[in-house]
Amino acid sequence: MQKEIELAITPDFIEDEQHILSEGARKLGLSPKRIQGMFIRKRSIDARSRQVVYRIRVVFYIDEPYTPEIIRPIIQPVHQAKPVVIIGAGPAGLFAAYRCLERGLKPIVLERGKEVRERRRDLAKINKEGFVNPESNYCFGEGGAGTYSDGKLYTRSNKRGDVQKVLQIFVQHGATSDILVDARPHIGTNKLPHIIEDMRQTILEHGGEIHFNCRVDDILVNFGKVEGVRTADGENIKSEHVIVATGHSARDIFELFRRKGWLIEAKPFALGVRIEHPQEIIDQAQYHCAVRHENLPPAYYSLVEQVNDRGVFSFCMCPGGIIAPCATDKEEIVVNGWSPSKRNNPHANSGTVIQINLDDVPNALEDAFALLDFQRQVERKAFDLGGGSLVAPAQRMVDFVNSKVSGTLPENSYKPGTKSVDLREVLPDFVHKALRGALPIFGKKMKGYYTNEAILVGVESRTSSPIRIPRDKDSLQHPEISGLYPCGEGAGYAGGIVSAAIDGINCVDAIGLS
Repeated sequence: MQKEIELAITPDFIEDEQHILSEGARKLGLSPKRIQGMFIRKRSIDARSRQVVYRIRVVFYIDEPYTPEIIRPIIQPVHQAKPVVIIGAGPAGLFAAYRCLERGLKPIVLERGKEVRERRRDLAKINKEGFVNPESNYCFGEGGAGTYSDGKLYTRSNKRGDVQKVLQIFVQHGATSDILVDARPHIGTNKLPHIIEDMRQTILEHGGEIHFNCRVDDILVNFGKVEGVRTADGENIKSEHVIVATGHSARDIFELFRRKGWLIEAKPFALGVRIEHPQEIIDQAQYHCAVRHENLPPAYYSLVEQVNDRGVFSFCMCPGGIIAPCATDKEEIVVNGWSPSKRNNPHANSGTVIQINLDDVPNALEDAFALLDFQRQVERKAFDLGGGSLVAPAQRMVDFVNSKVSGTLPENSYKPGTKSVDLREVLPDFVHKALRGALPIFGKKMKGYYTNEAILVGVESRTSSPIRIPRDKDSLQHPEISGLYPCGEGAGYAGGIVSAAIDGINCVDAIGLS
């Protein structure tokens, strides 16, 4: 017999299996001898009261032995199978390729950037020299933007598909099984590249293809039907099915659609800054303590407030993290955040952003590029005010609210460097005003948040794609082009690693039904 119950366990005992077993037996009214095994199904931290506890859902095996569930992937060789071209090797593209193996289709993945390990040299140049390779950077390359941007797997996309399946595939390729249990699963930028490499090996061993340094410059269409793609070196690759999984920063793909006269549309996105605090401030506020318990992870937060009828919210919060330069072209500043698996850096950072709606930008209903052009203008203004070499404009938090240029800036994790400026010169007026109104309110919600020890670094602008590539709700194909499947963040249908992976799976399933 199996019984699943919830227990509240203090950090002192969260790693003590005997204590958990005893607590379970007590709550079930059983002798501990009758429990022959257990496993934790879900684990989360409850810090609402002064005593922080782990809330865990535990399955106890009563009068029967514990037998762990073994999930074996059902994939098959596809060397001679029907080809599916997948543009992009981010999470949407890689999980689409893996799903092809399950569905008996041959994935041909075309990635403009480099293999995940080779990307490191280009990232080092970005951080040390301020040099951006437009084909290989934090956004472009194997694994996509998420590989070197944290590996957070938290999602609200349960209705879109099987989240657990995505997590299981990560575990099969080397991720710790903790991601199946934790309420806010996280792999870490230091570990995710190895997992991506293992996924690549699985795809190749079963007959799929992955081509790096292979930018797609054209999608071949005849009489409204896809026939394949043309790469930058002039090679034509034939396929009746093409999945466009290029990510939110592949602006040349949007330009391709515009040149072809294919339907695309402006889409709201969010824009703001990345805010960084000393991690100890966040720990003290969230855990109600002077020093974080050794069995508690660095604390995170999630904040939202309405100011001037606009939502201001934290986004992609990185405990123990780093602010990273994520520009994809010259003369632009884009910042994001990431954390290693241990989240053991001294700072915590989070995007803090405001949604940019269609009515905020002139002609957005008529011009699909209106919001993208707006995004680009802000990024270039940030670059100009930083003074070059990816130095980012920045301001202390209280100084920002008081419209005061900071005399000095606090030590921070952004490696190319920061320059003290008045961020009113960077941010659109309505964005600046909403942020100014929200930050003191956030300080009332979370003790210690509103402080001049915190730094605002601009700009956080690639929260999602400012353009959507439309698709049919049922077939997931572009409404004008049969066999063309807009997919993932770049097409406007995902917002993170897991949701993008789910969308890649869904697109392949749609091909299987066509």
